[in-house]
Amino acid sequence: MQLVVGRVGRPHGLRGEVTVEVRTDDPDQRFMAGSSLATVPAERGPLKVAGSRWHSGRLLVRFAGYEDRDAAEELRDTILAIDSGELEPLEDPDDFYDHDLIGLQVVTAVGDPVGAVSDVLHYGQDMLVIEGTGTRSGAEILVPFVAAIVPEVDVAAGRLVIDPPPGLLDPDAAV
Repeated sequence: MQLVVGRVGRPHGLRGEVTVEVRTDDPDQRFMAGSSLATVPAERGPLKVAGSRWHSGRLLVRFAGYEDRDAAEELRDTILAIDSGELEPLEDPDDFYDHDLIGLQVVTAVGDPVGAVSDVLHYGQDMLVIEGTGTRSGAEILVPFVAAIVPEVDVAAGRLVIDPPPGLLDPDAAV
């Protein structure tokens, strides 16, 4: 699976550097000199990172073969990606990559189907976005990704168990 790690912005300076809109949690690793990145559209890549640096809070990257501003301009709006197989395994068994969670079938602790994880949000508190099924079909359910509510995640089985407090799945039943 291809995972987006950035998007090329405008050129910076005259020596082929471009700004990169970072979409990864580890930009220093992903944009390290020598790294190879797939691209969308595919005909623009793969791109090999010749160097990178931070400047005024913005990541600047230079790619091999793009030595001046005009050449760098050709890369504008290119999506940069890596293969999910390139990611190192996580050390903590309670940590998960977002792409591992998306698509998992969600059931309650008593086995009632709820839906499937469609996204993971990171706004202070990690939240699972579940697309409801059955009586909740079409509903978007936000579930805090904490052990008290999500006691079991079985990526291999494609299943996630939730133990929702009253009102989480049915706001009319809130206490």
